[in-house]
Amino acid sequence: MTALAQNLGKLDRHLARFRAGGIMNLIGGETLAGSGGTFQTHSPVDESLIAEVALGTATDIDRAAKAAKAAFPAWAAMEGEKRKAILHRIADLIESRAEEIALCECWDTGQAWRFMSKAALRGAENFRFFADRAPAARDGQSLSAPGQLNLTSRHPIGPVGVITPWNTPFMLSTWKIAPALAAGCTVVHKPAEFSPLSARLLAEICHEAGLPPGVLNLVNGMGEGAGKALTEHPDIKAIAFVGESRTGSMIMKQGADTLKRVHFELGGKNPVVVFDDADLDRALDAVIFMIYSLNGERCTSSSRLLVQDTIAEEFHAKLVERVNRLRVGHPLDPETEVGPLIHKTHFDKVTGYVEIGRQDGARLAAGGTRVGEKGWFVRPTLFTGATTDMRIAQEEVFGPFLTSITFATEAEALNIANDVAYGLTGYLWTNDLTRALRFSDALEAGMIWVNSENVRHLPTPFGGVKASGIGRDGGDWSFDFYMETKNRAFALGNHKIQRLGA
Repeated sequence: MTALAQNLGKLDRHLARFRAGGIMNLIGGETLAGSGGTFQTHSPVDESLIAEVALGTATDIDRAAKAAKAAFPAWAAMEGEKRKAILHRIADLIESRAEEIALCECWDTGQAWRFMSKAALRGAENFRFFADRAPAARDGQSLSAPGQLNLTSRHPIGPVGVITPWNTPFMLSTWKIAPALAAGCTVVHKPAEFSPLSARLLAEICHEAGLPPGVLNLVNGMGEGAGKALTEHPDIKAIAFVGESRTGSMIMKQGADTLKRVHFELGGKNPVVVFDDADLDRALDAVIFMIYSLNGERCTSSSRLLVQDTIAEEFHAKLVERVNRLRVGHPLDPETEVGPLIHKTHFDKVTGYVEIGRQDGARLAAGGTRVGEKGWFVRPTLFTGATTDMRIAQEEVFGPFLTSITFATEAEALNIANDVAYGLTGYLWTNDLTRALRFSDALEAGMIWVNSENVRHLPTPFGGVKASGIGRDGGDWSFDFYMETKNRAFALGNHKIQRLGA
């Protein structure tokens, strides 16, 4: 039996209960139907029905928000060591069900098994990382001043809303939910409607691990229904959102009346800049990995290649050869490198940019066509000969779609790199240390990797500038969002107080 056949057999066993009973909400510790009925989720592999999904509305959000509000005082008051123990149990259960999570997520999203097989383990790592920080999460500083001692402390903000995307939903859910729980917040989670499966698995795991009822609530639904109700609900103190920039702008408007704190991880049009003194073989590997892995459906993808003109012809030739050899296929086949796009709507968007690129005057050097007649497979795409004013060089495609622009000088490369509305990440390949320091300092991005692809270190800050987001995740930066800081000032003596009206 092939590895693909084995994975399909395991998947069928895991999906059987969802096919029979649907994907339900979890509110206040109870599994509940959606007040709006159900909607369907289909696999992008072959468009087959995965399950009926509870359609949450404002009614369900209200119930979940009230459950989170009721659970907050006890959860916030729990000793950090006890919260730590529960979060570690969650991580244990994630690891024990890692294969189930990965199989379901591949089928739900179209992401390739070779990447998603480790996604659940990264989710467990997120829970362990923040679990270990829970006991000290509220610690502050002692700040001395003449005649005064200041003591700072941090306190959980209250019930929060977490809205997650469809591209790597399980890992990104843990990236938001774990620090919220470690801080002492309660959560209402609204996952993307295109990929609801792994959110239900996470909710079940948290419940099984001993998370008290109401601490984590799951409400499925649409953005204009459940999502809007969550961002407007007065009991929800903050919204953590991962998704496109336009939706982030809408959420900010919706939360304005209740003065909600927002944390946004939004879109990107990230440059990878390759100078002629770089290790070109390693740069080539990184360029290909960071745009074509995860089907190009990642906010940190290096979707703009800026390559120095002295090496462009040679680099492009090797790039085209490699792109044409990328293995497009069934996501549960371990040999597959690129799976199907998430949904027909997104497939139409990505393939639509092929025609836009042609109209702009760029050269289609590879891909751009549909693969097969079932599912939403597209051949990895590369445009060369582009200029920075073209739409394919300015707009986020969010697929296996790379746009290449050549440059002559460092100054020109920097101008092109910064000439977009986004500023999430940047990637720089050069063996000139002085240039690397100078260029990375001037590059408008929240995160920059030099001579590296995206290698995440959990204590470091993660987030973007410009239209790519607000705030930072990672380490204590996550707690800055989920907690309020309090300062208490103590007089150390009888300082002079002005006597007015004495």
